[in-house]
Amino acid sequence: MRAAASQGTETMTRAPISDDIALRVALAARALPETPPARLLKVLADAVGLPLSEQRLNGLTVRQLKTAADGELGEVDVPLLKGALAFLKGEAVGDSTPPPSVEDEVAERLGDSIRVACASNTGEALDGHFGSCRRFLVYQVWAEGNRLVDVREVDEAMAADDKNNYRAGLIGDCQVLYVASIGGPAAAKVVRADIHPIRFPEGGSARERVAALQGILADKPPPWLAKVMGRDPEERIRFAVESDEA
Repeated sequence: MRAAASQGTETMTRAPISDDIALRVALAARALPETPPARLLKVLADAVGLPLSEQRLNGLTVRQLKTAADGELGEVDVPLLKGALAFLKGEAVGDSTPPPSVEDEVAERLGDSIRVACASNTGEALDGHFGSCRRFLVYQVWAEGNRLVDVREVDEAMAADDKNNYRAGLIGDCQVLYVASIGGPAAAKVVRADIHPIRFPEGGSARERVAALQGILADKPPPWLAKVMGRDPEERIRFAVESDEA
């Protein structure tokens, strides 16, 4: 990763940068959707100038990332840019916060529960872009509770041919996907895998998000959610009618 970032930087500046800066750029690029190091370097060159240095990167802002190079990254969600900025400033390079421990399934509740995959990079945070997150936290959720039943690490080597298909297959037993961000083509493949993607651009706690889902399960699930819960057709029609009347 460092070598790739260093090579891209040297191509633009014709001057080497430190291994530390190269690593920061590589990690920041990985945290952004469809942003190879060369694309990020273009933005950084316009935002803070070259050669890149710790002092220049420390003065970088999210606004600069959004507006530099004619808005090259203007469509990227702010939480993702904040995550990349943390890498560029060296604040997250050493962050190895592990995912939470897997909990036991509650077998007697599996019949009326659903599985929710949360795209995550750090601990139990919902802070991942579908195409670049490190892992998926898989929760079993029902009206009265939830359990973290699996943590699925992404193997980039396995995703070489089609990363979207690989990632959708990784969570193929889930009915709902929570992400901070997801692109249109990726969302289409997720939907084709019978998984319902829901974006939370502001991120937050994965546990809190799935806990909020419990109330929906206990009250009046929308038709698509009633369907994935295995409700019979008459019940789904009732939910649809009540929703239209509300």
